[in-house]
Amino acid sequence: MTFKYVFIAVFLGTALVVSALLVNRARPQQETSQPSADFVRAAGKCVECHRRETSAIIHQYAKSQHAVHNVTCYDCHRPQPDQATMEHKGFTLAQHLTASNCRQCHATEYDQFVRSRHGAPAWAAVVGSDGFSEEQITFAETYHPGTVRRPANLLAIREGEGVMEMGCMACHAIGKPNTDGSIGTCTACHARHSTSVALARQPETCGQCHMGPDHSQLEIFNESKHGVLFAAQKDQMRLDASPKTLSTADMSVPTCATCHMSGLEGMNVTHDVTERLSWWLFAPVSKKRPNYQLGQEAMKSLCLKCHARSQVERFYQEAEVVVQSTNKKVQASLDLVAELRAEGLLTPEPFDEPIEFIAFDLWHYYGRTAKHGAFMGGADFVQWHGNYELLLKRIEIEEIAASLRQKAATKRP
Repeated sequence: MTFKYVFIAVFLGTALVVSALLVNRARPQQETSQPSADFVRAAGKCVECHRRETSAIIHQYAKSQHAVHNVTCYDCHRPQPDQATMEHKGFTLAQHLTASNCRQCHATEYDQFVRSRHGAPAWAAVVGSDGFSEEQITFAETYHPGTVRRPANLLAIREGEGVMEMGCMACHAIGKPNTDGSIGTCTACHARHSTSVALARQPETCGQCHMGPDHSQLEIFNESKHGVLFAAQKDQMRLDASPKTLSTADMSVPTCATCHMSGLEGMNVTHDVTERLSWWLFAPVSKKRPNYQLGQEAMKSLCLKCHARSQVERFYQEAEVVVQSTNKKVQASLDLVAELRAEGLLTPEPFDEPIEFIAFDLWHYYGRTAKHGAFMGGADFVQWHGNYELLLKRIEIEEIAASLRQKAATKRP
């Protein structure tokens, strides 16, 4: 009887060993030839050199949640499917890290991200559809029609060599297509080695791109009551709290990420920064988004963590009045420019005549500023940086239009 059980145990043990060997044999050589994750942890192999050569990244990693949870350098730097590789000190590593490397553990966040305007639409706004697969274009167009199947940005091209690379692409690369089939780079917001939630919650992180005359969200936030309170109370907040358990005790004042992404007291966490929006505020003439009602109610749910419903409803009503008023002013000016072109008083080429730049500034700078100011509590941006400039540019356009028509009339026989 004892011999029988010994035989069964030996047989099962041998079968398991053989099975493990067969499974291991089927794994790619790229994996089987690597030092194990346990070896990386035990030997400190990466730290051995990088403490001398790029010491700052060692300290950044040591303070990160990746270090706390025993995620090693190799866990992130190992090649993912379709990634170019390089040999490095006995390791085969990914030549360039992309969102695919983060997606290993953060698949839900990646799936939400690629549905957002931070995904393919961001990159296409500069370079057009070049570099995207047909599948990627179709997917993005499902959520954001007309944003990826488009030509390259003519204004950026006209501005000259180097501008796209060092200017436009520096921000819009958040949605760049990668050679491995993924889109974007998570480190634009989280940083490469500190992988920090706290960093992503800083208004200045969003302000790397969301600032300036064309989308002055950072300046508007800093002027708003939210911004003033955050600056005063920042040291009292837990900016590194988990998004899934974030409470008003952790952050009693919101930043960009709180309203657009975080799961505050039961709210869903999302990396689709468009999920809680109700208007296409960036457009020349803003229209309601397809998910207008859902997006607005989701954002209002955040507002209700601090504000009475009557206050929230009044805020939205007043903001929408600004949007609708701005739409009328912008549309009137754009219609006038279109009339001049139809009359043959402007060339068909874009950005070759002063009135075209004025009309562009009118909606791209001042119209956007007024609308964002209304929805973010920036009074000065609604008026002086927004509507005052709208009025000024409208008068300039009308004066140029009158002059062009007068000149045309004097030339007629």
